[in-house]
Amino acid sequence: MSDYVKWFRHSTPYINTHRDRTFVVLLPGEAIAHPNFNNIVNDIMLLNSLGVRLVLVHGSRPQIEDRLGARGLSSRYHQDLRITDSDTLGCVMDAVGSLRIAIEARLCTLAGQGSRLRVVSGNFVTAKPIGVIDGVDLHHTGEVRRIDRKAISRHLDDESIVLLSSIGYSPTGEVFNLACEDVATSAASALEADKLILFGPDTGIFDAEGRLLRELKPSRAQSLLAALGNSLPGSLLTAACKACNAGLRRSHIISYAEDGAMLTELFTRDGGGTLVTQEPFEKIRTATIEDVAGLLELLHPLEEAGVLVRRSREVLETEINQFTLVERDGTIIGCAALYPLDEHSAELACVAIHPDYRHGGRGDQLLEHIETQARARSLTTLFVLTTRTAHWFRERGFEPSSVARLPQQRASLYNYQRNSKVFEKSL
Repeated sequence: MSDYVKWFRHSTPYINTHRDRTFVVLLPGEAIAHPNFNNIVNDIMLLNSLGVRLVLVHGSRPQIEDRLGARGLSSRYHQDLRITDSDTLGCVMDAVGSLRIAIEARLCTLAGQGSRLRVVSGNFVTAKPIGVIDGVDLHHTGEVRRIDRKAISRHLDDESIVLLSSIGYSPTGEVFNLACEDVATSAASALEADKLILFGPDTGIFDAEGRLLRELKPSRAQSLLAALGNSLPGSLLTAACKACNAGLRRSHIISYAEDGAMLTELFTRDGGGTLVTQEPFEKIRTATIEDVAGLLELLHPLEEAGVLVRRSREVLETEINQFTLVERDGTIIGCAALYPLDEHSAELACVAIHPDYRHGGRGDQLLEHIETQARARSLTTLFVLTTRTAHWFRERGFEPSSVARLPQQRASLYNYQRNSKVFEKSL
């Protein structure tokens, strides 16, 4: 029970962050067929109840294959695109229509009595034919031409869940079979969504040594795509990179087989799958007044233990411009302050890293950043006063010093009762 309470409390910032945000969620046909799909639907319902604006895009590849097999038809592909002739199109329409009804029914069943949940689907996707490639006519295989952003946004404003399928329509009434990844990325781009969430068979994307990649930039993904080929993970990674390159801030690849994978990814600091982003997941930046609450939360345990001098909210608000932060997915996990003492020296103070992140070299990165700042100001000496972390600073080039070496203004404020050791480093 204590773990649950702790998790729930830690999820509060994410609940606030995600409210009123637009998420596009891709559910491939494999996900819908998996026994864990009921749990995924429950999690979708939870997101809806927390105020997330949801657009669901569902695929249907395995269901189409089943219908083709039942009719004695074979699948034909060219350049990894299904050739959708008239007979195949009938199977596509049958599979997509059945899945749409099944998903709507599942959502309505789990909504519970008295719920205002509405699931809306319709002709939101305008498509065009891909045409002939290398002399091969792809018939009714198409690509997204336009997403009806205004219509979808109106339904989202009305707190409805919008359901899109892998079928699109032309202005002349033709029906086209689309790749669900194309629909999802096009919808995310048109809606300027905050997130694209892609369900796949694995926890996320793995490197050649089998290690889960927690964060991935599109530039690095190219080497992985060659190994993944035309697999579902490869298609999902391609879609995530496409969305990212089109301006979407974040795409998440998670497992449809793991219960609670979406909640873990969205409501915990480290997530559970692979994040594809152009933005650094973790960054060092200058603090602003909006960071005071996060700083108080980070510093309080260290102040209680006597490692750091206690700073009130008022003091932090006054001195906030002196602080540099390490931010991870919107949460402050490290900080340091640089206080100028005179034209040649400054004091490095309030160096803190969250206990969960003290073994990743973040303290060194923060110190390097502070020293770069100090050199840019033409400072030549850094002082630090510490009671518990003398060895850490000694290992990074700080030498024992004394109160007498401090500039007079700082020396006059020295707390002899605290008896901090003084170190200095030449820059």
